[in-house]
Amino acid sequence: QVQLVESGGRLVQAGGSLKLACVFSGDTFTNYGVGWFRQAPEREREFVAAISGSDGTTYYGDSDAVKGRFTLSRDNAKNTVYLQMNGLKPEDTAVYYCKARRDFSGDDYWGQGTQVTVSS
Repeated sequence: QVQLVESGGRLVQAGGSLKLACVFSGDTFTNYGVGWFRQAPEREREFVAAISGSDGTTYYGDSDAVKGRFTLSRDNAKNTVYLQMNGLKPEDTAVYYCKARRDFSGDDYWGQGTQVTVSS
C-alpha cells in the first residue's frame, strides 16, 4: 500500500523559507511522479509543482505564483521529494499536499497534508 507522509509545514514570517518533505513508501519510488498541491481556505486545490520519476524533470504551476521562489527536488535513495519555498508571502498560506502518480497506470495516492502559514 502506497503511503505518503508530508512534513515541514509551520508558521513563518513573510519573506522566510520552508522546506517541505514528502516521504514515499509501499512501492518502487522511481515508478512514480510526485507532485505538490495546495489548498487555501475556501479555495480549490491548485497544482504547485511536480517531478517525474523516470528522469527528474520538473514542472511548475502558475509561474507568476511560484516562479523563482519554489524549487522541487527528489532524493531517490531516501524515497523523498522536497519542496523548497523561499520568499514566502501571506498568499502562500495553505495546506500543502503531496500526490504520487504511478507511471502508465495513472493511479494516484495522496498524503494527509501539512499546514503552511505565512504571517505578514
